[in-house]
Amino acid sequence: MLKVVAGVVLLLGAVGLWWGRLGSGGSSTEVDTTARFLLAVMVIILLSHLLGALLGRLGQPLVIGEILGGLLLGPSLLGWLWPSGQSWLLSPDVVSALNTVAQLGLIVFMFLLGCELRMESPKKAVGTLGVSVLGAMGLPFVAGLGLAAAAPDMLQGSSPHAVGYLCFFGLALSVTALPVLARILTDLRLDRTPIGQFALASAAVGDGIAWLALTVILAATGSGAASDMGSTIALVVALVVFTALVVRPLLATAVRRAEERPGKGTLLPLLLVGAISYAVLTHLLGLHAVIGAFLFGTAIPRDSKVTERMNQQLQGFTLTVLLPLFFAGVGLNVSVGALGRDPWHWLVLAAVIVVATLTKLVGAGGAARMMGYRPKEALRFGTLMNCRGVTELVVAGIGWQRHLISTTGLTVLVLMAVGTTAMTGPMLKLLGTKPPEPPPGESDGPPADSDGPAVPALQGAPLRADG
Repeated sequence: MLKVVAGVVLLLGAVGLWWGRLGSGGSSTEVDTTARFLLAVMVIILLSHLLGALLGRLGQPLVIGEILGGLLLGPSLLGWLWPSGQSWLLSPDVVSALNTVAQLGLIVFMFLLGCELRMESPKKAVGTLGVSVLGAMGLPFVAGLGLAAAAPDMLQGSSPHAVGYLCFFGLALSVTALPVLARILTDLRLDRTPIGQFALASAAVGDGIAWLALTVILAATGSGAASDMGSTIALVVALVVFTALVVRPLLATAVRRAEERPGKGTLLPLLLVGAISYAVLTHLLGLHAVIGAFLFGTAIPRDSKVTERMNQQLQGFTLTVLLPLFFAGVGLNVSVGALGRDPWHWLVLAAVIVVATLTKLVGAGGAARMMGYRPKEALRFGTLMNCRGVTELVVAGIGWQRHLISTTGLTVLVLMAVGTTAMTGPMLKLLGTKPPEPPPGESDGPPADSDGPAVPALQGAPLRADG
């Protein structure tokens, strides 16, 4: 705690010093903008990780602190307490530069997330995962449709596509954050339990479905002409087929050659160029750039130590530096003050959080119960699937950029993401945890007292939830 306080004092002192030297000095506009950009990056990284460390001591995922760091720099706190300081530190040109760098970080993050979605899926587990994903996503989606229909004046953006708005809001309530979930399971030593593996597999499949559904929604709302929408979907399908039949085998060959010649160091640039190229393609198709990066990531072989090492190298800088810049960008567009003093706005916010939580618990937990898990284990599964984290922020940000939701709608979804993610760990602790290690020589299948189904095993280490 003392280190955190000292860090905050140091941060405020640095801002004050730079304010005095640059805010009133005679530096040129170019130097002033560069200096402010670097200062903003420093402040964002320092504040995000200080809050992450603080909340980590309280048993929360680091990402909660990083998201809050971005929110505090926006109009919700800094812009409210010190508007002139915020406008100086985060001027329009600085924000534009931060958003550009943040988009690169988001593309790399989604590429890494795509890499983690492949798994070995035994045929006997396909039906099990289908039921669990349907329960975990179906009920929240339907409830989201109802909430969006009840408050369009508050939540809907300027897009004329009412159906697209409804479907988007339903999708936003149905997602689960795979990387944050993996980190919570690891921290609570549940990552190797049957219920932990079941949750990871279900979240992985659910993420794939969510991005596919978002692709369809963006294609449907990107143009008023049905023919253009059909062309976009056809091109996306062609890109997916090309990726599976051509790109994936080529990448497998490149990985094998990299393993044979470990000192060349050409694989990492190849992966980055591929991810960015796919991001450009989907952006030109009228979708979002992250969808292309995600798709390219799914084509990367994961049964190789070379690719795992490359991913670890990318994760370090992306999760430590680039992703907090994305959180800050979201925070600048989120304002708790946008809810105002209207009780209806706060009632809608409370309803979204409560409904999002209950539908995950009932939908996912009920599916787990149908699969043979006992009530307490089924409730654990529902609690795990209620974790939304970074995935929710990415989805909400895309909806806001496409004007499917308003700034108030963005605020509601971000606060819901923070709330549902923050309650996951404490709820699991209340339900109790068990040591995951099976006795030597025994299988990792469901223990006799859980009656759980066989589930697929994820390949590779899960993406860290720091980001």
